[in-house]
Amino acid sequence: MIQDILKKYWGHSSFRPYQDEIIRSVLKGNDTLGLLPTGGGKSICFQVPAMVNEGLCLVVSPLIALMKDQVENLKKRGIKAERITSDLRMREIDIILDNCIYGDIKFLYVSPERLVTDIFIERVKKMKINLLAVDEAHCISQWGYDFRPSYLQIKELRKIVNAPVLALTATATLEVVEDIQVKLDFSQSNVFQGSYVRSNLAYVVMKKQNKYEKLLEICNNVKGTGIIYAATRKRTKEISDFLKQNKISSNYFHAGLNVKAKNLRQEDWMKGKIRVIVATNAFGMGIDKPDVRFVVHMDIPNNIESYFQEAGRGGRDNKKSYAVLVYNEEDILSLDYRVKAKYPPLAVVKIVYRALANHLQIAYGAGQETMHNFMLSEFANKYNFNSIEAYNSLKLLEQAGYVNLSDSFYNPSRLMVVMSRKDLYSFQLQKPELENIIKLLLRNYDGVFDVFTKIDERELARKLNTTFQEVKKNLDTLHKLHAIHYIPQNTLPKLFFIKERLVEDSLIFDKSIYLDRKELDLQRKNAIKSYIQTYQCRSLQLVQYFGEKNSSTCGHCDVCLGRKKISLSENTIMEIESMIINVLSDVTMTLQQLVEVNRKIKPEELLKVIRWMVDSGQIKRDGDNGFCR
Repeated sequence: MIQDILKKYWGHSSFRPYQDEIIRSVLKGNDTLGLLPTGGGKSICFQVPAMVNEGLCLVVSPLIALMKDQVENLKKRGIKAERITSDLRMREIDIILDNCIYGDIKFLYVSPERLVTDIFIERVKKMKINLLAVDEAHCISQWGYDFRPSYLQIKELRKIVNAPVLALTATATLEVVEDIQVKLDFSQSNVFQGSYVRSNLAYVVMKKQNKYEKLLEICNNVKGTGIIYAATRKRTKEISDFLKQNKISSNYFHAGLNVKAKNLRQEDWMKGKIRVIVATNAFGMGIDKPDVRFVVHMDIPNNIESYFQEAGRGGRDNKKSYAVLVYNEEDILSLDYRVKAKYPPLAVVKIVYRALANHLQIAYGAGQETMHNFMLSEFANKYNFNSIEAYNSLKLLEQAGYVNLSDSFYNPSRLMVVMSRKDLYSFQLQKPELENIIKLLLRNYDGVFDVFTKIDERELARKLNTTFQEVKKNLDTLHKLHAIHYIPQNTLPKLFFIKERLVEDSLIFDKSIYLDRKELDLQRKNAIKSYIQTYQCRSLQLVQYFGEKNSSTCGHCDVCLGRKKISLSENTIMEIESMIINVLSDVTMTLQQLVEVNRKIKPEELLKVIRWMVDSGQIKRDGDNGFCR
């Protein structure tokens, strides 16, 4: 049965590792947690079982763009799916909820903020839900790297939804794995976890003062498509321009681009028209390009979780690929600053909140569940805020459950006929100048009387042999005359005001959670610093961070390859390394002095390890004969 559905709708003859086991667990009615790596096919795990049983699958996801993509992909496969996100109008939401109760919708995607609204809670009670799927499930844990307090409402939702829960994530430490199951009220522990080992990925860390020179070397020596990650929007353009100047086809991508530019650049890269995309971490979620041969980080990510996900976008076809992190001393200082800046003083957060409400013209006691176009740069300039401090203040307000931020994404024009067919016929007789466009709408768009339907004004203009502006003018007129409900396309970033505006001193921040999360982020920062500065197998360090204890060295990361050249056993190398690091903790020594410190080590073995440690940057030369850390 499940193989037939997989073949019919997705065209696959077999499941990926752990998909089959997760699906069968869900179909038995068990609460289930699936930990699958980036590109491991998490969506199949809830889409297939939902198609087996009668009823609707309710999917909670934090990413609007990803929800849009998944809903569109399901519709292309002939599966009825809808989403409810903060960018939709109230009338649209109302119709979607009705169709989920009385129609044949199979998948409803919702943002976690929607779970607390009265209209959603009352309507979901009437739905026949066969599965509750929680994507990016690590967001429910305050110990996770991307905590979203609105996810905590899922436990309350379970009281009115009589269906098993399937929680899915790509990255979670052992502590987060346990916390997810508690927060989702699992009846018993039930975890399916794929290995974090990516045997085809060669992890490499390079400390280079001239990072651009090293990047050029990587691009010239590794054939195929690549992703370059940078910490800021400005840097993405600078790096892309540098690559172009050196005859490497590339373009840059970040959240500040308009939607048309984003889509075009992503499509050019996916189709191989450009070889390298240089991007912030806004790029990659939901992208499944199998033949990425290298992923290079030109700045140090804030944590291991982010790095592992981004690096994991390479080599999804299971062929040899490289994950390279290039850094220098300035990057260490930048990492320290970024993590510290994530936690502005709560007094500053309250000032930003007041300015935000004024900027959006929201009165005290008003604004609950309202959606607004929002440009951070415009807001920061208007109130003379440092943009980084303003952004991080808004993220803390988001974590506290007051607002929800989203980057810009393309929301196409849509409309619905609100008149009855009989009244619309009479309306055409009264307004003959609008008859052609009305007939064209009815002829080209099915279901336009029942649901909001996406339209293309330019295509309508072509068929009517007129201009885009004329079509838009006629649609605006039909809207004003209450014949249709017309919502023009929108590409601006959004801000969802979850609760009514409060007096700033009434804002509640759990200081213990604030301090705990600050401490956790400091620990994560130290973990990524340890990853780049510790000369142990890179793969082993990564998988052990996520609690996978029984893995062995990979044999092909920069550390493993460097040690192979020494021709000594792993234990011998580690023993000599440890001795050298200890004795050079605060002094400089010559080779002869190092030999004398521990006469048990053969001088030729010591020399091999010293050369390796100098080459790998663990120690450095001090003068002609000395060595120091």
